[in-house]
Amino acid sequence: MNKRLLFLINPNAGKGEIRAKALDVIDLFVREGYEVTVHTTQRRWEIPDLLRERAGGFDRIVCSGGDGTLNETINGLLACENRPPLGYIPAGTVNDFASSLGIPKTIPEAAAIAVDGAPYACDIGLFGGRAFSYIAAFGAFTDVSYQTPQQVKNWLGRAAYILEGIKRLPGIQPWPMRLVCDGRELAGEFLFGMITNSTSVGGFAVGERIGVSMNDGLLEVVLVRQLQSHAERQRVINALLEGELDPDFVTVTKARRVEVFSDQPRPWTLDGEFGGEVEHVVIEVLPSAIQVLTDPALAAEGGRASAGPDLIRAPKFSGKSTQGYHISAL
Repeated sequence: MNKRLLFLINPNAGKGEIRAKALDVIDLFVREGYEVTVHTTQRRWEIPDLLRERAGGFDRIVCSGGDGTLNETINGLLACENRPPLGYIPAGTVNDFASSLGIPKTIPEAAAIAVDGAPYACDIGLFGGRAFSYIAAFGAFTDVSYQTPQQVKNWLGRAAYILEGIKRLPGIQPWPMRLVCDGRELAGEFLFGMITNSTSVGGFAVGERIGVSMNDGLLEVVLVRQLQSHAERQRVINALLEGELDPDFVTVTKARRVEVFSDQPRPWTLDGEFGGEVEHVVIEVLPSAIQVLTDPALAAEGGRASAGPDLIRAPKFSGKSTQGYHISAL
């Protein structure tokens, strides 16, 4: 009996490149011995419902889209008792999760990893009950990814986020926040904060600076305190653009559980999408929760772990083809 693969496609992600290459990808899956069922997303948050109902009937799940599509897929898999390995074909603008796990950004290469790769047991974050694959963040610039028009992101890529962020510099205000990280309290007025499990954030490599491992059972906490002058702002921004963290203004620590308190409901971003407004939230890690398919050599090494400080300052189709795959609205 053929192995069964569910291929989830967001045809509108990024520049829509997957629409032109989907049949080639499906053909690869079939040649590798899979009976493929294809589902193109029609609305937000349909993937979790679909996976809760159907994931148990498949040997492998592959999704293609941006970080938001991946977020939905992971949320769906976490609701399943038996979780098939997950292949990811990045098709968004920045694709931080793929960068962190060494998943190729070209569709043919990523598709090959999705069928021939080795499973990597990846930690997942939980934000008040909702999963995130690589980041939960508050404060300055955190809404840039979902407020920037898709057309602009397609034209400019990562530069679109930088330009949108620069426009907002004059209006940045800090928020009073208190975070309890595994019992240790960090309080102050912060311009930005993130709880992450990624070596790449917004397209910028941060793993070497904050010591990220995606399966160590820990989340990295990064806080940027209030800056008093334009010169201080520029200093921190320049450091971030160079992949550095200025210890005079930036605090980094690690934790399994982070409890966050703010003075009023504040907006959060989860994996580049709006995550709601909360005044109090518990963020914790789910160790080795998802098996993500990646390069066998990288998986054997334990992923892109890096040492770091413990603390520093389309239309619907239906029917069965003769080629071994289904195209279905499910």
